[in-house]
Amino acid sequence: MYVWSFWGMNLLWWLFWIGLLVVFFALATPVPRRRVRLYDHPLAILRRRYAAGEITTDEYEDRRARLLRDLETPARPSAAEGVRHTQERHA
Repeated sequence: MYVWSFWGMNLLWWLFWIGLLVVFFALATPVPRRRVRLYDHPLAILRRRYAAGEITTDEYEDRRARLLRDLETPARPSAAEGVRHTQERHA
C-alpha cells in the first residue's frame, strides 16, 4: 500500500515540474514578428496592395493623396475637450 502512494505522489511532482518547464519555455520563446504586428499603417497596406498588383497606379495615387491629406489634418476634438476649451475661453 505504501509503495503505490509513494509512486503516485512522485509521479504528480514529476508532472508538475515538467508542466512548469513547458509553460516557462512557451512564454520565454520569442514571438515571430508576423504574429506581433497588431496594427499596420494605412500607407503600408496601400503600398503592399499596389506592389501585389491589387490596385492600379491611378487608384494608388488617388488613395495615397487622400490618406496623406487625412493624416495631416488634426483629429476633431472630443466633446469633453470642446467643453473644456469653451469654459477656458469664457473664464
